[in-house]
Amino acid sequence: MPDLARADDDPFVVHRRLLFTVAYEMLGSAADAEDVLQESWLRWASIDRSEVRDPRAYLVRIVTRQALNHLRTVSRRREDYVGEWLPEPLLTSPDVADDVELADNMSIAMLTVLETLGPAERVVFVLREVFDVPYDEIADVVDKTPAAVRQIAHRAKNHVTARRPRVHVVRAEHERVVGRLVAALNTGDLGGLMDVLAPDVVAIADGGGKARGAARRPIVGNERLARYLVGGMARAEGALLAVATWINGQPGVRMELDGQLVGVASFTVADGRVTRVWSIANPDKLGRVDEEAELSR
Repeated sequence: MPDLARADDDPFVVHRRLLFTVAYEMLGSAADAEDVLQESWLRWASIDRSEVRDPRAYLVRIVTRQALNHLRTVSRRREDYVGEWLPEPLLTSPDVADDVELADNMSIAMLTVLETLGPAERVVFVLREVFDVPYDEIADVVDKTPAAVRQIAHRAKNHVTARRPRVHVVRAEHERVVGRLVAALNTGDLGGLMDVLAPDVVAIADGGGKARGAARRPIVGNERLARYLVGGMARAEGALLAVATWINGQPGVRMELDGQLVGVASFTVADGRVTRVWSIANPDKLGRVDEEAELSR
């Protein structure tokens, strides 16, 4: 993307955080979101700005159309992915969690649910439910009538509601649970791990076929998962350390081997225990975990 440092008043620069958030929410990949922004900037740079009445809405439309094209391409690419595919994690500040709705919609749990939608359904859902874009504007983006968009939005919302985690935990409790998990991991406390993991916990790992030890199938049950985690920590060829951090607006964990990032994990918590674990160890997806992402609605 061209150097925009001297164009602080350019609408693209002004709204860049929003545009990245829109693209990432639709794609679940920071790398793909940046590609979309690159393409969108080229289109924006080539138009007659004097004819644009609402730059923010116009830019959101450009980004959404590019994201929709990307979605259709990557959905085919992901069919050949080795093992489970999970969204690319972002390092976020604790302040992101202050916007509860944004944090919920940006969570790994939610993005994983959005992966089960078709491209058009995902775009409509994100624009309507996350960014509150009017139906007529969405219709213009996806080349459908407002009535058709309403139907798609209704269907997508029902689909997501049936699959998204229904339990909302206060931030302090979520942090406490993750803190207990981190302590148990770093001390090899099998009993402590089993206590902080729900009996029917499910863990899904994304190693992309490139991370040693990453399970290619879900691990179910607290005893099985606890033994898997303790065994993995013990077998590490070096000093493996769990560190509490913030991933996609929620308390999470980063794993460091001899000080180098090797994976991150995000969690769903209910009744003081971890009920779902999403861990990402594919090195191609860890580039955004050392640099805080700038998000906006």
